[in-house]
Amino acid sequence: MNRRLAPLPSPDDWTEEEDRLGFFGPGSVTWRIHGDPAYHLGAMRALMLQALHPVAMDGVARNSAGFKDDWWMRITRTGQYMETAVFGTRTEARRMAARVRGYHRKLSGVEETTGRAYRVDDPDLLLWVHSCAVESILTTARRAGLDLPDRDADRYVAEQVAFAQLVGVPLETVPTSVAELDAYFAGIRPELRATPAAVKGVRDLFLPPMPGWLQVLTPARPVWGSLAGLCFALLPGWARRMYSLPGLPLTDAAATTGLRAFRAGFLALPDRAYRSPIVRAGFERAGAERLSA
Repeated sequence: MNRRLAPLPSPDDWTEEEDRLGFFGPGSVTWRIHGDPAYHLGAMRALMLQALHPVAMDGVARNSAGFKDDWWMRITRTGQYMETAVFGTRTEARRMAARVRGYHRKLSGVEETTGRAYRVDDPDLLLWVHSCAVESILTTARRAGLDLPDRDADRYVAEQVAFAQLVGVPLETVPTSVAELDAYFAGIRPELRATPAAVKGVRDLFLPPMPGWLQVLTPARPVWGSLAGLCFALLPGWARRMYSLPGLPLTDAAATTGLRAFRAGFLALPDRAYRSPIVRAGFERAGAERLSA
């Protein structure tokens, strides 16, 4: 297996201004998409899609076994990493990516259904996780109503090569257009299946641990479950069918309607309702106004 990973971008290769604006910047399609409320549902959809790769899901399940009481913290850390890579300075993004790569380098296992021995940072697994994130976030954004013509969709996929480089994906394997991304998924689909670990992972997304008082005194449980259900409905039909749940066109139409209502509701609120401190700091540092939808 080709284990040559992409080198982390070097601070010697960028100016102080480039460092300040990060690897994407306010003129990028990436900032438009990742600064929108729909981004959060796209990110959860990505987790559900990623779970269908038996080996990648085994890596998650095996190395999360000791953290059952730390579910929310793990989700938060993943979100912080994604947001720092996009909205942080280049120095911040590179530092966090190096820390994540160092952690993943230590993790390995053997997936039972395939018998494959692997390391979590195997290039094909990194490529799978990257491609699921790009496809999910882009597809969700377009269905949510962002104005993303084909040229902008291709530009987003191409911009995300920088993210892949930070993660350590061999650059020659990374899709650079929507057509290449579609071809990647068409090629890998025969390897995918809903293993018991995948089903449990998705079930945990529907029913994450919550304090009893929060479930009793607030609508947190049903609200979260509704959002998780919407994210599941946003999956492609073939993925939903792998989980033995409906993959009908009517489901797609209803999901799109729900997604657009979700986005419209949050866009009517102040930015801080759906943008974390990391994202807001990126906009403030760049002097960028609220990006056009």
